Amino acid sequence: MMISAYIDRFETDKAVLLLGDDMIKVNFPRNYLPTDAQEGDYLNIAISRDEEATEAAEEEAMDLLKGTED
Repeated sequence: MMISAYIDRFETDKAVLLLGDDMIKVNFPRNYLPTDAQEGDYLNIAISRDEEATEAAEEEAMDLLKGTED
């Protein structure tokens, strides 16, 4: 999924982004933005599910649970 974001303003270490056509306001860590990003810039944000990391975390949780059952 690709989301369009507009940088509305910066507040200390946060950027206020307006997401998508609905312009939903979210605070986003400024250090995750490109270093040259400025107020008024548009960004493309890609979001996808990391199946491999999810499965690994689930396996680790199950292993921990199995270890506490003894």
